Amino acid sequence: MPHIGADVKLNDPAFVHDSALLFGKVTVGKGASIWPYVVTRAEIHEIVIGERTNVQDHVMIHVGYTTPTIIGKDCSITHRVVLQGCEIGDRVLIGIGATIMDGAKIGSNSIVAGHSIVTEGSVFPENSIIAGSPAKLVKTVDNSAANLMNAQFYHLNAKNYADGIERLTPENVSALQTKN
Repeated sequence: MPHIGADVKLNDPAFVHDSALLFGKVTVGKGASIWPYVVTRAEIHEIVIGERTNVQDHVMIHVGYTTPTIIGKDCSITHRVVLQGCEIGDRVLIGIGATIMDGAKIGSNSIVAGHSIVTEGSVFPENSIIAGSPAKLVKTVDNSAANLMNAQFYHLNAKNYADGIERLTPENVSALQTKN
């Protein structure tokens, strides 16, 4: 059963799936998408999901005891990710099954590899590739173009889903290829 709490602010998102459970003080930015079985809980502090960010299936976003969870613009928070009281910059891709813990900060244009565990208080600069358990900086590369392309794909897909279209049309694919 879906739930969008009284303190949730939906600022014209592209898509919010009917199974999403959004509790507490949560702000969803313009063009963002919330996919099946996403759960957000902000009993204290707040959760902010930036413009055009996609929060994919089975993601759990919670706040820390002393920290909000802030997610920048044009991010991809992929399947089964857990975000707990952390800060994610713009154009960041968090890989499948990764966990980002309290007080951690991921700089813009970064990638966190799937199944990585970013421990409490870890700070990674912009353009980081982060992997492992515990996660470590593997390489420094500007991932902004690739991460933005992924976010644009999800934004288009979300707009289609909002219109009841579950597959990309040839025109959609052409438009994506033209953008990039």
